[in-house]
Amino acid sequence: MVKKSKSYKPTNKEKFMNSKMKQYFRQKLLDWKTDLLKESNQTLSNLQSDNVAKPDITDRASEEIDRAFELRTRDRERKLINKIDAALHRIEDGTYGYCEETGEPIGLKRLEARPVATLSLEAQEMHEKAEKRLN
Repeated sequence: MVKKSKSYKPTNKEKFMNSKMKQYFRQKLLDWKTDLLKESNQTLSNLQSDNVAKPDITDRASEEIDRAFELRTRDRERKLINKIDAALHRIEDGTYGYCEETGEPIGLKRLEARPVATLSLEAQEMHEKAEKRLN
């Protein structure tokens, strides 16, 4: 596997989703996933080591709130890891970077900001407007 060049940044001047661009986003997704997994392991370690009950009820309540917040955060990250895995699969099958709805390329700026994006900005905005009408 070729490592991404630290100086390489995809541009609109090159062919969309060429092999260099795919490798760039693959590595970006893998690095993100690695970071999330490290944080998750750190949380598990912290939860196991902080298993001593505090005598003060206020301290216990505060600790429970912190623990619940941490677990919710990790749950969101678990879902994000699933999206990262799906994006990696799309890179392999050649559909990464293309809108699931229109088939058009998702803009590079959007992919840089949200590498797991499956919709173009326009399609995403249409979904959000439709959701607001339903609520």
